[in-house]
Amino acid sequence: MKKNLIVLVVFITVLISALTIASSPVVAENREPYKFGFTSMTMNNPFFTTIESTIRKEVEANGDILVTLDTKQDIATQISQIEDMINQGGDLVFLCPVDSEGIQPALDMLKEAGIPVVNYDTDVTNPDSVNTIIVSNNEYAGEVVGKAMAKKFPKGGKIAILDAPYAEACVQRVEGFFKGLGELKDKFEIVAQQNGKGDIGESLTIAESILQANPDLDAFFCVNDPSALGALSAVQAAGLQSQIAVYGVDGSPDGKKSIKEGGLTATGAQSPINIAKKAVEAAYKILNGESVEKEIKVPTFLIDASNVDQFGTDGWQ
Repeated sequence: MKKNLIVLVVFITVLISALTIASSPVVAENREPYKFGFTSMTMNNPFFTTIESTIRKEVEANGDILVTLDTKQDIATQISQIEDMINQGGDLVFLCPVDSEGIQPALDMLKEAGIPVVNYDTDVTNPDSVNTIIVSNNEYAGEVVGKAMAKKFPKGGKIAILDAPYAEACVQRVEGFFKGLGELKDKFEIVAQQNGKGDIGESLTIAESILQANPDLDAFFCVNDPSALGALSAVQAAGLQSQIAVYGVDGSPDGKKSIKEGGLTATGAQSPINIAKKAVEAAYKILNGESVEKEIKVPTFLIDASNVDQFGTDGWQ
């Protein structure tokens, strides 16, 4: 009886140990930790900081390392930092280019060094230079805003656009916006289209100048929420909030809070959390020698006063 009890205890111990191993997350066993590089347009934008923190959480849970580089929206800095990472022996780079075309020298260096690239959020101009592209459906994010504006202004009106022509994602948002205006496109007059630089402070100053020249403006379309919030500040300072509607793209917590408070009119929402998770999934597949899709698009949709409570204002959807 005693012998049988000992055998049973040993069996249970082995079983528990096996189950523990089977249920544990994949960690860096029998290999050196991977060193991932993370580079984006800027780290002065909650969209990118959310992507970075989500990726960091995922890779560090696997015992790996994430090195974050802040380009401060300077393409020369981004290329230089990537070159440094190559020299330090990085295993894979998560890349959102400051300039979709201008990043090519860095992509050539990465390819020569045999370091794979997961391109997220903003497409590079040459997709053959990266392993996979993981982005929001940027054209549709702009399209839903265009449809919302056409519905609000069925007779047309005067529009100002704050874009970012160096970033392919933002170019697609503007293209989608015009598509969303549909048959009413010819009824809208674009009185200004300028680079809002994706920053609240920069876009505030630009929007102020636009308003001085166009006090009869009907709406702003901005390619991200920081630009939209900057434009909104200019509109409010001019006492024109009841006249001018302001639209963004992101679905950021600050953007949603502004919608709830009656500030921004709407935003074409995306999910940086899902972009980050798909980027990490693709990265490990690449490093394991598995195939990945060349392009992965994360769904986008409109958030306005009618549904903002559904998504909340405390975090990203």
